[in-house]
Amino acid sequence: MNDEFYYKGLEKAKQKDYAGAIKEFNHALQLTPYFAEAYFQRGLAYYDLGAILQAVSDYTEAINLNPESVEAYYCRALARVALKNLPGALEDVERAIRLNLNYAAAYSLRGIVRRKQGYIQDAIANFKKAAELYLEQQDKENCRLCLEQIKKLQPPEKLAVKQSIKTQPILSTNDYFTQLLEKAEKGDTQEAIADLNWVLQADSQDAQAYCCRGVVRCKIGNYREAIADFNQALKLNFQEAIVYRNRGKARYLLGDHQGAIADFNQALQIQPEDILVYVARGNVYRAMGNYLGAIKDYNQVLQINPNDAQAYYNRGIAYTLLEEMQNAVEDYQRAASIFCEQEDWENYQQVLNNLEKIQKFSPESKKQKDNLLRQRLLRLVGGYWEIAQRLIDQKQDYYPGMSEEWYLQKVIDDLERDRGK
Repeated sequence: MNDEFYYKGLEKAKQKDYAGAIKEFNHALQLTPYFAEAYFQRGLAYYDLGAILQAVSDYTEAINLNPESVEAYYCRALARVALKNLPGALEDVERAIRLNLNYAAAYSLRGIVRRKQGYIQDAIANFKKAAELYLEQQDKENCRLCLEQIKKLQPPEKLAVKQSIKTQPILSTNDYFTQLLEKAEKGDTQEAIADLNWVLQADSQDAQAYCCRGVVRCKIGNYREAIADFNQALKLNFQEAIVYRNRGKARYLLGDHQGAIADFNQALQIQPEDILVYVARGNVYRAMGNYLGAIKDYNQVLQINPNDAQAYYNRGIAYTLLEEMQNAVEDYQRAASIFCEQEDWENYQQVLNNLEKIQKFSPESKKQKDNLLRQRLLRLVGGYWEIAQRLIDQKQDYYPGMSEEWYLQKVIDDLERDRGK
């Protein structure tokens, strides 16, 4: 007879008649006081009615009667979260996980608890574990919900803006993919690829994920696989400039210059003022021997951003190849000045090295030579001209009557000697 009341209770709960369900479970428990499942189901009904304390009481009774009840621990944890009893909730959800290491919902709930306690990285780790388990269980919806939680907890970090002569900055999509791309930028490419693989397992139609994976694959030199990902993103109607720009980069690195130009042209139709595309297309033109076409693209970059050091540097290379050494020297010097102001010493030194190589081919004025010496000295003192001037003044005191060039060279020689260069 108690089973009859119990099943009636289940039916009424299914119909969302929670008060009626509680009455039926009461009858069942009057007949069988040690009916653990009836306590658990009555706890669910109380919870759905908003009677959280009564729900916790019933879950506790169910656990006392059946200490191995994973669901009872999980539900009591859920109720304790509602009551803001986070330590109690954490204790319950961890017990549930110990009883079932593959309980995806428990990891997700532990992520919620840890987030509320302020342990963000721990919360992210739990949401990620839950997403992986949901993926294995082919529960796409809950997997994506966990991804959304990760996105909320991982706002994009401020990237240090450092333009490299040899490499282009990585693209950004939405918050979650931005985090994966930043991870790849820091060198964790395999982990980023693994994350993107299971995102695509959860949703094989996620065009942004294909685009993002293509960028990471391009970064590690898997250009053919990268192109396949960009192609798939385009098939899924992700017609964005970033796809064409990065596919163009991959095609260029594979030696397909005409294909790269076609992609860059398409990117510029979508985003006409994308500096990165003009620089990339200019580099391809230069590799093809079309130096005038390259210079035209670098000019376009400088119209958009007159302080783009990379464009000056690349244009200087093109002028060198055209044997227009005076123009090349001017562009290198401008690039060096900007890199110096940005304290980008690696690129600054690279420009100076190239500048020195072409000086012998260019009739240089005294002013040009002095400028070069000043740039070298500025780098030696970390970009602080006040220090350089103080050193020059000291030399003028010790060796009066010498030329400005002599003082600059003397300070440089002494600094390099002291540093063992």
